[in-house]
Amino acid sequence: MDDGWIVEMKIPYSVLRFSNQEKPTWGLQFHRQFRRTREQYTWNPVDISKGNIGLYHGEMVGLENIQPPTRLSLYPFASALVNSYDGKTTDDYSLGLDVKYGISENFTLDATLIPDFSQAGFDNVQLNLGPFEQQFSEQRQFFTEGVDLFNKGNLFYSRRVGSAPTGRVNLGDDEELLEYPDKVKTLNAVKISGRTKKGLGVGFFNAITEKTEATIKNNLTGETRSEIVEPLSNYNIIVLDQQFNQNSSVSLVNTNVTRNGRFRDANVTAALFDITTKSNKYNLSGGAKMSSLNLEDGSKNGFSSELFFGKVSGKYRYGIGHSLADKKYNINDLGILFRNNYNNLSADASYRIFEPTEKLNNFYAGTWFNYNRLFNPGTYTGKNTGFNINGTTKKLHGFGWNANWQIGKQFDYFEPRRDGRFFIYENSVNTNAWISSNYNKTFALDANVGYATMFEPGRDFYNYWFGIEPRVRFSDKFVMQYSFYLDDYRKDRGFVDTIGDDIIFGQRRRLEVVNSLSGSYNFNSFHSLNLTFRHYWSTVTYETDLYTLQDNGRLSQEDGYTVADIDDPNVNFNTWNLDFGYAWQFAPGSQLSALYRNSLFNFDNFSKDKYFDSVNRLFEQPIQHTFSLRLVYYIDYNNVKSIFNKKTS
Repeated sequence: MDDGWIVEMKIPYSVLRFSNQEKPTWGLQFHRQFRRTREQYTWNPVDISKGNIGLYHGEMVGLENIQPPTRLSLYPFASALVNSYDGKTTDDYSLGLDVKYGISENFTLDATLIPDFSQAGFDNVQLNLGPFEQQFSEQRQFFTEGVDLFNKGNLFYSRRVGSAPTGRVNLGDDEELLEYPDKVKTLNAVKISGRTKKGLGVGFFNAITEKTEATIKNNLTGETRSEIVEPLSNYNIIVLDQQFNQNSSVSLVNTNVTRNGRFRDANVTAALFDITTKSNKYNLSGGAKMSSLNLEDGSKNGFSSELFFGKVSGKYRYGIGHSLADKKYNINDLGILFRNNYNNLSADASYRIFEPTEKLNNFYAGTWFNYNRLFNPGTYTGKNTGFNINGTTKKLHGFGWNANWQIGKQFDYFEPRRDGRFFIYENSVNTNAWISSNYNKTFALDANVGYATMFEPGRDFYNYWFGIEPRVRFSDKFVMQYSFYLDDYRKDRGFVDTIGDDIIFGQRRRLEVVNSLSGSYNFNSFHSLNLTFRHYWSTVTYETDLYTLQDNGRLSQEDGYTVADIDDPNVNFNTWNLDFGYAWQFAPGSQLSALYRNSLFNFDNFSKDKYFDSVNRLFEQPIQHTFSLRLVYYIDYNNVKSIFNKKTS
């Protein structure tokens, strides 16, 4: 058309949740974004300076006598996997079914029976020297769709379901561990969610994982035995969320993990509130949470609370908050919590624009201040302040700058890995700047650079990092992006080991280099190729003389410990992952996908190796090749029903 274009969309009633009313009124909104200018238009006006976007939906009237259809969709699938590693080839075949069923007008059941996650993306594993675990993003589709209710209170970390076993192996004399599984198989999972006409949201999640065993060998007799490292386990979440005044809610959340036999059970309950004034100007939110562990030697109960108040509309905004957790608070059986035992105060303020200026499309500037203490004992641990600035120019180039200052002495009670002990460092400062050019261009570039140091007597620590990500859009069908990242720590200090009652720290150089490549080619709307590659390399090289952590939190070399007194702490860590996949959508909701994956891993003590020497050693390791094929077919009950009705008539 001369004046633009027209799009026609067909949305089956079976994918919508609506009640059986004679003349219903539906909320409706249309958005259109112009990619060239990043402008966005809406059918019904939206005040972006306050409130969430759902408050500004228009009304659709004139509908009459619409009967809600049966909402039942079936997704049967079949998969085949061939894996080759170190001269051994194995295969695995699976049949399963995913189901989506409208239990009522407002509630939907999603279930995966005998689930298959063989084509989930690889994790961005990295070397972890700290006291806390690494968090991975969720790659499995069932656990990423329709989980908003279950994320209330931040108690649900879906990677716990089917993660590594939690049990430890008890080795006897002359025994060695032959095999310890790196994950547990998920047998099935179910989600039920929806919201009543009066605004009550209800969510129910349940998953079951199978019994998993490790294999142990007796080196004298040659016999092998099995030991359970994860029993049959049940993971459960129940959420009740009552909305009112269109912009406020109160919630009750319970998570539970029940493991068979002697293994630990866990339960967490949270009462939450999120209240915004009718003018959408001020917000008060928070809640209280209780955790309970059922252990072999008794129960362990913990407590946590949060309270935040702030101005949440307009150009100028601010907020204050308080968060607390005791030493026994633990949600890590189904959630993720890096640390407990804190009693922290926070404050923040920000400024933003909503109308473009002569040179900027948007702009944000914010600052914050945190004051931190332990809950028990109630002692000071540190404070920090900083700022963040970001914006987009009229030519759609993004930019940003941030900085953070940990003011004065910081008392780290977690790096020593022993209760009650702490490590002091002082006046840590870091800053980072980034740019992101206009993605509408054939060539675009993302880049960032940062620097950190400490203003502490006797320390000459510094850390710098930079990353660069060129992106080329060869056509509307073909896009490639390369990423290079380098992070270099000099004179860093951290925990190494223990010798008797002494806690040993070391001064080290840490180097991290990451190369990654991603690309996609879409032949058309139905056929596509995708490539994802990542090589991660990190080395840690310790100085010869080590430190002993003193009771006052300072480090001393008076005891004369060296690296010869402990197992070699130097590290050369290498991972390599490549995924190359093809997808064919041969019918609506139905897909055939093929994936080739290879991976390499090496961990040794050759920390002084140069980059290419380390890569050569990596390729001396056995490579894992995996090929998988997966077919999913979408069946809509209403379509099948209409076919049989036509045949009958």
